[in-house]
Amino acid sequence: MLLEQIYYTVNSLEGDYAYLKKEEDASEDLKCVARALLPPEITEGTRLVYEMMEYSIV
Repeated sequence: MLLEQIYYTVNSLEGDYAYLKKEEDASEDLKCVARALLPPEITEGTRLVYEMMEYSIV
């Protein structure tokens, strides 16, 4: 079970998907996540934290 916090920045929003950039590893590919799994008020540049299988705004 993943108990650590992982920080992301919303890189872009495209339709029903958001592309997230992992903050700790800038060389890693963007992560594609369905917007339904993210807080509805996100915009490009929003910082998110993934913890306990949930995304929330920092």
